[in-house]
Amino acid sequence: MEELLQLKEKLLKGDIQGSLELVEELTEMGRKDIIKTIRSYAVILMLHLIKQQVENRSTRSWEVSIRNSVREIQRENKRRKAGGYYLSHEELRETLEEAYLNAVDEASLEVEEGRYEVGELESKVNRVEIIDRALGLITAESE
Repeated sequence: MEELLQLKEKLLKGDIQGSLELVEELTEMGRKDIIKTIRSYAVILMLHLIKQQVENRSTRSWEVSIRNSVREIQRENKRRKAGGYYLSHEELRETLEEAYLNAVDEASLEVEEGRYEVGELESKVNRVEIIDRALGLITAESE
């Protein structure tokens, strides 16, 4: 909010360069928030994909969580007024890769009732498959 007041002040003073710098800063702040939200949903999405892969089964609860996470990621990534997306395909992949470690950490508490330590679980999971599957789910329904 403080940035908006600064922007207004700079515009009233005719400080176009300063205004543009603030607009750029506000844009970056908004983008970071969107990425943070997408990463949070990506952790939940991949947590359930990891559980499915390691336990070789699924539950209705996991399926619902996967669908909800995919929808929320798509919703956050969609530019409503301008059209298009905030994150490109490659940026989505990078965000999923960043979220993967958190997903494995959380999955270690849930897979087979917490049977595996993080390192053990990582050796049982195909990281590339999980990330590719998550990305496929996100992009398949948004195209």
